[in-house]
Amino acid sequence: MSEVSPFDWNPGTYARFRGLRLRPALDLLARVDDIPPGGPVVDLGCGAGAVGPVLAKRYPDHRLIGIDASPAMLAEAGKTGAYDWLSQADIAGWMPAGEKPALIYANAVLHWLGAHEDLMPRLAGLLAPGGVLAVQMPGQFDAASHRLLRETAGEMFPDRFEPSEFLPSVAAPEDYARLLAPLGRVEAWETTYVQRLDPAVTEHPVRRFTEATAMRPFLERMSAAEAGNFISAYEAELSAAYPVEEDGTVLFAFRRVFFTLTRL
Repeated sequence: MSEVSPFDWNPGTYARFRGLRLRPALDLLARVDDIPPGGPVVDLGCGAGAVGPVLAKRYPDHRLIGIDASPAMLAEAGKTGAYDWLSQADIAGWMPAGEKPALIYANAVLHWLGAHEDLMPRLAGLLAPGGVLAVQMPGQFDAASHRLLRETAGEMFPDRFEPSEFLPSVAAPEDYARLLAPLGRVEAWETTYVQRLDPAVTEHPVRRFTEATAMRPFLERMSAAEAGNFISAYEAELSAAYPVEEDGTVLFAFRRVFFTLTRL
């Protein structure tokens, strides 16, 4: 594995909301039909391996392969003991090294990539006959949690963040159903999870949630001082968009888009 980048994913920060992030992952797996024998199960964008033990238990007769671009996340995934093989790779161009997969399971990862009209059929084409592509992606582009990141960055650093560079990468469920229908049997749906975030002493709870994921591309383009000012401004906006409840918690609605494709 390559040297860890200073902008590598932080498993500890990501794991703060492990239960809330795991729920849609399990909901996706619950909708996966039987898969063909023989081929491996690929956890594409496996991260720290939160779903690895569940996949290993569900498919004990299949090799479990974890693919991720982050050395730090792969190191954590290895500690689970669930994977037969872990590989560092850019998921945008990933190809299976051997047998065609019986299942490609991509939870909360493909929204980082564009051109889904090409990406999803390409992944489907890597499956064994009867294999399943199972995908879950956040659909938060228009939600205040994500919109305020773009607006605040654009206002504070107009020379660095152009509105035109931010376009939604995740389509509606029916778009994926239409796109993939010629390739097999498709189920597509969306769910909005109303998450109750615990109180935070010095931070807004929604900021704690987004800083491990959606905030990363913004902070990577700022100095430490700039990042501090940006976070303060973002939190001020969050306080109005997500007010604190009487018990100190915050209700945070989070939309997610799902689909499964079973290859003909």
